[in-house]
Amino acid sequence: MSDVMTEAPDTRALLLAALRLQLEWGADEALLEAPLDRTVPRLAAPGLAAPAPDTGGAEPAAARPRPAAPRPALVAPPAATRAAELAAGAASLDELKAAMAAFDGSTLRETATNLVFADGATGAALMLVGEAPGADEDRLGRPFVGVSGQLLDRMLGSIGLSRDHNCYITNILPFRPPGNRTPTDAEIALFLPFVLRHIVLAKPKRLMLLGGVAAKSLLRAKDGITRLRGRWREVTISEGTTLPALATLHPAYLLRNPAAKRDAWADLLLLRKTLNGD
Repeated sequence: MSDVMTEAPDTRALLLAALRLQLEWGADEALLEAPLDRTVPRLAAPGLAAPAPDTGGAEPAAARPRPAAPRPALVAPPAATRAAELAAGAASLDELKAAMAAFDGSTLRETATNLVFADGATGAALMLVGEAPGADEDRLGRPFVGVSGQLLDRMLGSIGLSRDHNCYITNILPFRPPGNRTPTDAEIALFLPFVLRHIVLAKPKRLMLLGGVAAKSLLRAKDGITRLRGRWREVTISEGTTLPALATLHPAYLLRNPAAKRDAWADLLLLRKTLNGD
C-alpha cells in the first residue's frame, strides 16, 4: 500500500476513493498472499474430536492464550491500482476515453461490443450518471439510446433540458455486463476511479444520479434509491472537492413501475428549481 500511496496526488485520491467504497461495503480484508495448503491432513474428521495428546500433566499449548494475529493490510489489487493510474494520467476527456479502452483489468471488455463513454453537450453544467450500458447502448456505443433513454429524453425535455444543449450523460460502467445483469460491487469499485476522473474533466456544476447503482456508488451509501432520492446531497470527487448531487429513479425502473413516475417528476421539479436559481 505504501508504494501505491506515493503516486501522484490524483492517483492517491482515486485509490483512496476506491478503497473507501470497498471498506464501506464490507470488503475490509485482503486475500492471503499465498494459497491455503489444503493437502495437510486435519486433526479429526468433521464432527469427531481429535484424541487429546499426552502432555505429562502440563497445560496443552493450544489451551494457553495466544496473542491475536494482526489483520492483513488492505492492499489494492493490481487491476485497481492500474485503473487509478490510468484515470489520473488522463488530462482530457479524449485521453480518458483512450485510457478506458486500453484498460484490460476487467473481463467486461471481452464480452462487450463497444466502449460506451458518454453523450451530450461537453461542458454542460449538469452531468447525469447512470448504471451500465444495455443492449442498444452496447451496439451503438452511446449511453441511454434505448427505450429507457427515450424516456429520459422526454423527462429532461419536460423541464427544458436536452442532451444536445445542456446535459452530459455517462454511466458507472463503460461496458455492458453480460445479460444486462446488475454490476457487481467489485466491478463498480474497479471503474470508480474512471468515473471520478470523468467528473473532474467534464467540470459539471451538479450531478444527477440515475438509479440505485449510481447513487450508492457515488454517495458511498448503503440505503436504497427510494431513501436516497428527493433531496440534494454531496458527492466527494477528491479530497476537499465535492459536488451537489440529486439521486432519482432510473428510467428503466419507471418503465416497469409507472406509478413511481410521480416521485421522478418531483425530483425533476426540484432539479429545475435548483438550476433556475443558479
